[in-house]
Parts: sequence; C-alpha cells; structure tokens
Amino acid sequence: MIATLLCVAFVIVASVTDVRSRKIYNATTYPGIATALALNAAGSIWAYATDSELAELPHHDVMGWIGIGESLVGFVACGFLMLVCFVFFGVGGGDVKLLAMVGAFLGLHQGVEALLWTFILGGCLGVIVLIWRVGLVTLLGRVFRQVFYILRLGTTASLTTEERRELKSELFLAPCAVAGVLIVKFSWWRLM
Repeated sequence: MIATLLCVAFVIVASVTDVRSRKIYNATTYPGIATALALNAAGSIWAYATDSELAELPHHDVMGWIGIGESLVGFVACGFLMLVCFVFFGVGGGDVKLLAMVGAFLGLHQGVEALLWTFILGGCLGVIVLIWRVGLVTLLGRVFRQVFYILRLGTTASLTTEERRELKSELFLAPCAVAGVLIVKFSWWRLM
C-alpha cells in the first residue's frame, strides 16, 4: 500500500507540473524511480535475510513490495515501450520517464496495464478535445469526406492548414497516468 501511495503521489506531482507548464520534471521522475527501486530492493533484501518469499513477509501488504527483479523488469519494459512511442509517435521525454517510473513501482504486468490504460484514457481525452474544438458535426463531415475519397477515388483528401493545426492538440498524459495507476491498483476496471 505504501508503494502504491508513493507511486500515486509522484504521478500527481507530475500531473500538476504537466498541466501547469507542459513539462514533467526530472526532479519528479528520477527520485520516483530511485524510490521504487530502493523500496523493492529493501523488500528483496528482507525476504532474502528472513529466507522467505516476498508474499509471506508480514509487511508485504503494508509496504507493497514486488521485489527488485520485478521492479527492474517493469521499469525496463514500460520504459522501452514508451521509448518506442517517443521515437515513432512524438510522445514527450517526461512521459517516457514517468511511465518507466510507474513500471518500477508496479512491475511488468501491472505497469504495462497502467500504461495501456493511460493511452486509452489519453486517446479518449484527445477525441473529446477534438470534438470540443471542432464540433461534432464538422468532425463527422470531415470523416465522411475522407471515407468517400478513399472508397471512390482510392486516396485521401489533403487536409488544409487549419485542419492540420486542429489535429495537433496538446494532450496531457500524466493525469491519464494517475487514472491508469488507480484503475490498475484498485481494480476499478472491474466496476465498469
């Protein structure tokens, strides 16, 4: 539970700075990564010292230990997936470090699940922002125009400068990451 609270705290701080200044600072992500690795290393050391499994330790539920191995695997996997998104899709570098930090706290399976929830919620937020800026009727008209061009002419209609500008809306992944972590850790997706 302590690991979850720390993870949520770090991601909330990153969300505030992301929304305010469009930046996720290293002063938030690097200490978060170090905290996650140190906490899980302490759990692994304690388990080794007491010659037992992490799940059997009396402080396991309170501390939220997943072990240093799982923490490192989650950190590397989430960091790598976000690095691919950084290279190919233009995701910010702060988002890469933030979700790698989430992977370090949650481990491989829950970290990737939180990452996927972050992208699902970010995509929904992007659609909502686009509808808000452009309008539903105008947006549907443009979609049908593109579908018509593809079906009728086998190509797409070129977008105007204004249409391209409208598609480049600024999104904030950090608040979506807060929701993603909460959904995964507290199984809120089961309520849906």
